[in-house]
Amino acid sequence: MLMLQGPYSTILFLHGIGMALVAGFAFVIALRLLGFSPKIPIKPMERLYPWIWWGFALNAVTGTCLLMGDATTKGTNPDFGIKMVFVFSGIVVLKIMRKKVFGDPQLDLAPVTGTAKGLACLSLVCWIGAITAGRLLAYVGPVSGLPGLTNR
Repeated sequence: MLMLQGPYSTILFLHGIGMALVAGFAFVIALRLLGFSPKIPIKPMERLYPWIWWGFALNAVTGTCLLMGDATTKGTNPDFGIKMVFVFSGIVVLKIMRKKVFGDPQLDLAPVTGTAKGLACLSLVCWIGAITAGRLLAYVGPVSGLPGLTNR
């Protein structure tokens, strides 16, 4: 039986679900644009975008809650700023990808364009960066509750 240790673990769990929706589906789209599973059509993958936006909304709420729980420590950690740059860059790339790639009437009728492949690579970099920076928050920078103590 799963025993939760209060609201923090529930919020963290929900944040992981949101991350899986956003980054997971972004990865699926990007890898397909880069040539993986070429028999799968690309255009129907546009149906993943509502799931991506729901995941992002869930992460916005849960991420805000997690930040509020330790804002002075997390907010002063440079790694947090790096994570946010990757997250918001990833969202911008997904929006551009939807407009340019999924708006292309030749999608699935012609080879994937260089622009689409470039956006796919950029998307992968953003989401790998966001996930890595997010995980590193626990291991770099100031330590909660102990003034002047930092991870090294």
